[in-house]
Amino acid sequence: MKDIQYFAPADVGEAVKLLAEHGGRVTILAGGTDLVPKINYYELSPDILMYIGGLSLDYIKDEDGTLVIGATTSTAKLATSDLVKEKAAALARAARLSGSVATRTSATIGGNIANASPAADLVTPLLVMDAELRLRGPSGERVVALKDFFTGPGETVLRPDELVVEVAMPVPRGNTVFLKLGRRKALTFAVVNVAVWLELDGEKCRDARIALGSVAPTPVRCLAAEALIRGKRLDKTSIVECAAAAVAETHPIDDQRASAWYRRKASAPLVARALAQAAGVEI
Repeated sequence: MKDIQYFAPADVGEAVKLLAEHGGRVTILAGGTDLVPKINYYELSPDILMYIGGLSLDYIKDEDGTLVIGATTSTAKLATSDLVKEKAAALARAARLSGSVATRTSATIGGNIANASPAADLVTPLLVMDAELRLRGPSGERVVALKDFFTGPGETVLRPDELVVEVAMPVPRGNTVFLKLGRRKALTFAVVNVAVWLELDGEKCRDARIALGSVAPTPVRCLAAEALIRGKRLDKTSIVECAAAAVAETHPIDDQRASAWYRRKASAPLVARALAQAAGVEI
């Protein structure tokens, strides 16, 4: 194995300076749950590793109605946080279902996002909550909507000299739901995952957001499906129609976990179940 340079900056400013100095040669290490297996299996051979666990980015707070989460906050902390359970139930559930206890203890929200897996469990609930990412680079901070962050599998708009420092989202007024289908009930990657946010006015849908994971090159917001139920009464017919419209916005592939055909077939009932749970409707 070749020699690797290792840095462990003490603050964000120092980390950004190192990224600027070394260009695209730096590989960021947080929890390491995705990175370390790639190194062990020789899929990745980094020149420089920069550990960011000491940057004081491990926090969850409510800032005047905005839920703010530091990038190195662990999935385990998200799963057990009373604040997340109260303000973002779908995110807490996604965190609980995202892996083993050991994985959740190490994995971070920033890593789950920056890894840009189409199947990332935390991303779909963040999408339906209109999350934004705060990125820090040599020229300062910029804010990118999560829906604009992903460009393809493993690809994002993050520049080589930038770091994800925070995830922020307005606390939703309605109900959020996260559901996941894997090849087994636990400790598995998603064949399909779905997150839903609904704001209700009696039996009518005032507003809706739907996101699907593992069914396209990036996690997707189902905008046409959302528009279909906005302002309408939610019953079995409207929910089933909306679920079918959501599936029509996906572009799944065949891989080792499932075929594209199966993903389409499985997505519709999963979306319908999530919508029904959020609306309190029996279907």
